[in-house]
Amino acid sequence: MEVSALKHPIHEHLLYPSTRFLCPPCKCCGVIDHIYEGYRCNESECYNKGVWFHKECVESPSEINHPSHPQHPLFFSTEIDSKPCHLCGRLISRGGYCCAICDFVTDMACALKPPPPLAIEHPMFHEHSLVRTNKFQNCEICKNYIGEGYPYECLTCKDVLFHLDCVNQSREVNHSSHSSHILEFVISEALPEKAEKTCILCGLESQHMLYHCSKCNFSICIYCKRNPPPPTVEHTKTHKHKLSLLSRRVLFTCNVCGFQGDRSPYSCIQCSFLVHQHCINLPRVININRHDHRISLIDHIGRGNLKCGVCHKSVDQYCGGYTCSTCPDFVVHSSCPIQHNVWDGVELEGIPEEEVIPPFVVVGDNLIKHFSHDHHILRLESTDGTSTRDAKTRCEACVSPVYSDPIYSCEQCDFILHQTCANLPMKKRLPFYNIQFKLYAPDMDSYEAFKCYACKTIFSGFRYEADDIIIDVRCGTFSELESYDFHDHPLYYGDKNASPRCRACQRGEVLQKMLACDDCDFELDFRCFNLPRVVKHKDDEPPLSLCYGEEDPNGKYWCDICEGETNPKEWFYTCSHSGVTLHVQCVLGDFSFLMPRRLMESSRYCKFEVVPNNHCFRPFCAGCQSRCIGPFFLKISNPEIIYICSEDCLNKKITYPVA
Repeated sequence: MEVSALKHPIHEHLLYPSTRFLCPPCKCCGVIDHIYEGYRCNESECYNKGVWFHKECVESPSEINHPSHPQHPLFFSTEIDSKPCHLCGRLISRGGYCCAICDFVTDMACALKPPPPLAIEHPMFHEHSLVRTNKFQNCEICKNYIGEGYPYECLTCKDVLFHLDCVNQSREVNHSSHSSHILEFVISEALPEKAEKTCILCGLESQHMLYHCSKCNFSICIYCKRNPPPPTVEHTKTHKHKLSLLSRRVLFTCNVCGFQGDRSPYSCIQCSFLVHQHCINLPRVININRHDHRISLIDHIGRGNLKCGVCHKSVDQYCGGYTCSTCPDFVVHSSCPIQHNVWDGVELEGIPEEEVIPPFVVVGDNLIKHFSHDHHILRLESTDGTSTRDAKTRCEACVSPVYSDPIYSCEQCDFILHQTCANLPMKKRLPFYNIQFKLYAPDMDSYEAFKCYACKTIFSGFRYEADDIIIDVRCGTFSELESYDFHDHPLYYGDKNASPRCRACQRGEVLQKMLACDDCDFELDFRCFNLPRVVKHKDDEPPLSLCYGEEDPNGKYWCDICEGETNPKEWFYTCSHSGVTLHVQCVLGDFSFLMPRRLMESSRYCKFEVVPNNHCFRPFCAGCQSRCIGPFFLKISNPEIIYICSEDCLNKKITYPVA
């Protein structure tokens, strides 16, 4: 029977019981351990921070009697943070227990278990006596940092510290996972070359110590020795029968995710059902950042030559997976949302779908009231495809020229939107972050410039935001399901190579992930992905078209703007009439997506005006001391006037006028 959620003062949101197999630190006691049956928070901001709790911590009573303070009862409190625990000495940061009469306080880890002795006279793994200490450094036995539990120090050996569980554990144990033989404590370096040095139960590769059976070549880590997975689990949503742990090395194909495993599955003998530990109790209905609709977990994908929408590998039709009721060809492996960190952490089963809010209201034939300009009505205009507007007419959303595209325009002011930009969704899932992005329009009374997280371009139009990540609407329209004119195969977010290099600009110093092709060696950064296919360099000249490079160039090419050599393997702009070639940077510069002739401000810089370059005046840049050659430059005046030609010059240590 489902257990309802509960509210605990240690956390601001409701907590839900979960039987998922995890190994995070408990947000209540701070102990890093396997959590096979605990509590989770169903809020996305908490999932991304790893908010999970031990069952014992959440269900702990509000009042306890503790042997370290027998004279008074202790009460749970979240008001004792930053006070040192009287038992272990560490600062309390997650709540704990305190005495209402005296000043005794203890953290959760110390409150829920009997305190260890102040001294250990005959430790199992050290020749000298040990005393409890408040020092923090690596444990001499397991070599891991002593971040939880009680550290013990040897007063004879200088700066030698131990975890209590490491120095005082048994040399031999009878363990539930291997009842046929005794397991012996060993240092992994002392084992033979072919001996098992990876935990059979959880797959953790031991760096120093483990428990081992030399007869069966069976090993487990100290975490599984202390807290082994349960021998049986019952979870009817995963399988209708009770599942039993098969604690041994065995190759199998998981019936839930379709991928192979090599150790300790849970099994149902009568159904020949095998499942990874981490595939038990997967969320049933979720959102992921690779798709705009909800996806639901089903037991059997069925026929179809389908690829996973996350890892892009084939999906086994005989196994389970996630499917979309709206998009029949979209499927995802059962394990991919968690394994690839594309899930927002919210389990949606039983939660109604969120209402879709349109970006505008229709108020008449070809008339709308848009959320970004709700004080005036916008009218739809379209051309016959032959007449074009000049490059000065720009869309407020994407800050690109509208040319012959259908637009919505305001009859009372110069506000213009592409028809496609006017239809941008108010909320959208993007691959850059797990939380849903929301669409924002600039404040028309105080224009602000932002830098896009994906393409690193400075822009001033509409933006998608989630937490502190800002995406311009050009990057916000990217879809992995679409095909593009510059490449024959689909492109996916996430580079394949350790040192990716953009095919268009040949740069490798990319700060964020790129777009990559699964079928060939092709990678592209978002700045080049968003390059306009056609631009106007001068009003009285024909338009320029983007050329996607030449594989076998003959001769040399020269840029007509900077008069420097152009690498024909890189993308460049060219004119079909004159045959001239121009660098992308020379045509667009760094400020082409800031609205021209507009005063703006930035959280990083002072106010500036975006000025079109008529190529007659071409002022000196205060950063590089050269003539500004790009299509736009920044003018900063208050009261002294200086000019900036590029983002690099904007980032230089220049004494800007104080606003």
